Amino acid sequence: MRSLIDITDFSVEELYDLIKTAVHISENPDLYAEKCRHKKLATLFFEPSTRTRLSFEAAMLELGGSVIGFSEASASSATKGESIADTAKIVSCYADVIAMRSPKEGAALVASMNAKVPVINAGDGGHHHPTQTLADLLTIYREKGRLDNLTVGMCGDLKYGRTVHSLIAALSRYTGIKIVLISPKELELPTFVKREIVEKAGMDYVETTSLEDALPTLDVLYMTRIQRERFDSAEEYERLKDSYVLTVEKMANAKSDMIVLHPLPRVNEISVKVDDDPRACYFKQALNGKYMRMALILKLLEEAKNPVKEAYGKNYVEGHKCTNNKCVSQTEQELPSLYKRTADGKLRCVYCDKEAD
Repeated sequence: MRSLIDITDFSVEELYDLIKTAVHISENPDLYAEKCRHKKLATLFFEPSTRTRLSFEAAMLELGGSVIGFSEASASSATKGESIADTAKIVSCYADVIAMRSPKEGAALVASMNAKVPVINAGDGGHHHPTQTLADLLTIYREKGRLDNLTVGMCGDLKYGRTVHSLIAALSRYTGIKIVLISPKELELPTFVKREIVEKAGMDYVETTSLEDALPTLDVLYMTRIQRERFDSAEEYERLKDSYVLTVEKMANAKSDMIVLHPLPRVNEISVKVDDDPRACYFKQALNGKYMRMALILKLLEEAKNPVKEAYGKNYVEGHKCTNNKCVSQTEQELPSLYKRTADGKLRCVYCDKEAD
């Protein structure tokens, strides 16, 4: 069953079709009010969420469908020890499409390998967040008129920021993209993302610790918060949490047509005074997320009418259990430890992308 686990599951052409559909939905909502009548979306959120969960629910309701599910792990049988695989099999009996968020990296992939309906990854730990990337792409397209020939600054938590990882993967397939990576050394973009996505695609990129130096060069600034929930050490979080704050004064040095994006929630990394700047697009971005999720649900449900079973494991090799304590393989019952071989011959965990020791 076709699912969306990683943004690269969809081709550039498919992404453009989703953008066109989302724009049409935003301009003609009444035409879509009954498109998902008698269809059900299950929202399985094992991790707190406001925008992502509510936008999925709003998307399905505005398509004329209905929503079932839970908003926290304590409200599910996970508290009794039920596996993700079993949860996906059970929920497939009740819903037509599943949106899942989990703190475990690779959880959505495991769900898709066991569900009988499409699965949408609504965030898996610090790994992927493809539907946020859909919102990002639509916002950039509507504000800048293109998705190529742009200089995009990524600022803040680039190590654990799943939204950053997914957006970089999406942008790597467009021409003329330059990435400016702005972060403290402790939170810089993981080496495997730079090697397997940025460098492999031949993207032009620079790394810096200075937001002020980077601002004048940017067409798009993608701010992120320092995520308390991704840190094992409270001391490290406290030391890094205020690394970057975007203010009105700093915005004065940016291009007049630069746009500011943020996956939200923000803590204090963007001053509320910046909200009045016409270049601040993060609330538009949240609305665009609803339209893109509507377009995505329509696409997956249409393709589910003629499913083609994917052969998981075809090019994978088995190995020792992954040592990443956030990997779904650490807790999922009898899940095979699978690895994929990269272009440079290294082995990387299928579920969380950690390089094998």
